[in-house]
This record gives sequence, C-alpha cells and structure tokens, in this order.
Amino acid sequence: MPRIAVAEGDGIGKEVIPVAMKVLGTVRPDLESFPVEVGYGRWERTGEAITPAEIEAMKGADAVLFGAVTTPPDPGYRSVVVRIRKELDLYANVRPVKGGDADIVIVRENTEGLYAGVEKIGPDRATSLRVITRRGSERIARFACTLAKDRRHLTVGHKANVLKADTLFRDTCIAIAKENGIPFQEKFIDALCLDVLQHPNNYDVIVTENMFGDILSDVAAYLVGGLGMLPSANIGDHSALFEPVHGSAPKHAGRNTANPVAAIRSGAMLLEYLGDRENAARIEEAIGQVIESGVKTRDLGGSAGTGEMGEAIVAALAR
Repeated sequence: MPRIAVAEGDGIGKEVIPVAMKVLGTVRPDLESFPVEVGYGRWERTGEAITPAEIEAMKGADAVLFGAVTTPPDPGYRSVVVRIRKELDLYANVRPVKGGDADIVIVRENTEGLYAGVEKIGPDRATSLRVITRRGSERIARFACTLAKDRRHLTVGHKANVLKADTLFRDTCIAIAKENGIPFQEKFIDALCLDVLQHPNNYDVIVTENMFGDILSDVAAYLVGGLGMLPSANIGDHSALFEPVHGSAPKHAGRNTANPVAAIRSGAMLLEYLGDRENAARIEEAIGQVIESGVKTRDLGGSAGTGEMGEAIVAALAR
C-alpha cells in the first residue's frame, strides 16, 4: 500500500491540498497518508520551519504531496522548498503545460543555479553565487532526453551569450542530446519566453537551469489559464515530491477562491509516478469535463469556490 506524506504548508496550500487528497481518495481509497507540518506558520510558532524529522519522514514515504510555503524577506529564514529539494536530491523539476495549443514539458534543474543557497549578505553588498556544475547539467539533460525520446524534440534554454557559466550547461545538454539521438534546438531564454507564448506548437520538451525554468513555466502558464492550472513534480533517484506551481498566495488564503486544479493535477502526477496511469488519466479527464461544463474558479472567469470546484471533479469521477 503506497504511503503518501502530505504537507499542506501555508496560505492556500491549506485549502487546495485537502481538495486534492479528496480527489485522490475517490480513485484510490487504498492510499495511506500521513501529515507533515512545515512552513512559515510553523516557524512563527516554534522557530523552526522544518526539522530533520520531517525530512526523514518524507524520505520514508513513497511520494510527497506538497502545498505551498511562504518565504518571508528575513535573512534568517531558509527556504523550506529549497531545503527539501536539496536534502532529498530532487534534481528534476517537471512542469507540464498542456491545454489549448500547448503540449509542453519544462524540465528545470532543481538544485543549483542562483537557488543553490550560496549567499553572503552584508549591509552594503549582497551576493548570490550562481552554481552550474557538469554533474548537475548532465543528469538534468539525461532526464530531459529520456522524456524527449517519447515525444518530438528538445529545446535547450540558456543565456550563454551573456552568462558564461551557461556555456557549460548549454554544451553539456547539446552533447547528451546528440549522444541519445534527440533532435534539438537552442534558444536564449528571454527570446524563448516570448516565442513560447507566440508559437507554443514549436515546443515540446524544454530543459533549463534552475531560475530560468522557474520563470519560463510561470510565463507559459498564460497559455493554459494561469498558475492555478499548473502542476509540477520534483523527482530524484529515490524520492519524489509533487506540488502546484502557484505558491502560497497569502492574500487569497481563507477566502475559498483558490483554484485547486494545479494541486489536483499534481496528485495525478503523483499517481502516474506510482505507476497508476489509468487513474491519473481519469483525473485529467474529469478536470476537463468540469471546466467544459462551465464550473470554474474566478481565475478562469467563473464563480465556483475552491471546495465547489473539487466537489464537481469528484462528482465527475463518480459518473
């Protein structure tokens, strides 16, 4: 029986994750879950946003369903998500963008770049070291090429014309694409962000370093209705964590207006990771049916609340 660690986190994470778990329970009542408390709310109460015990609990689970956490502008506060990704070595961040004319998978290196946490903060100068390694570049390129083998082609997004560290990333990705016989192209990341919006059919699997992938996926969310629709997977060799892309959105918390689809789709990706493609596909189909019927949250132009949207998807699965 699969064991799922469930970390609701902060903000709208506390609203959308219970809805996602209800949907998962509808198709897989056999799933065993246990809560893990992490985030800014815990930090305010205890002084610790996450402890080694929570890390070990996540490592012991078959997968993690994660909501969102708030990261305050406090130099003493360390990002919970970045720490989890590093401690569980979840080096591949997979963000599918599917809907309308788009069928794109953004594969983002998840442990290096400016998010590596190598920083020095002083009163007059603050420095964040951007780390690109051959090992990190090779393994994310191999992961992206594995996905591209079952699709059309690979795009390498970079800024090697200005950031010389990107030369290592670009050249490594291209070499591994050639090694695997994957058709590829390369694009400067700024031009890529625009062209993805103008010509989404030209893109399939896109591989980038850490921050560029974060920005690109947020930009690409426009193609499918916004961040409330985008799921993601954080995958390593031994662990996996699934989370909506949207973040904690504290100003929307507690208002029953958050779109739960990204969290529900993250749950579907979790099922697919566990080998249950059939029920993952059922969830995606139910989401499509509900939206097509006109039941939508406010970000999609409707009036349904978070819970109402979830109940409609559960009802669609029961039909």
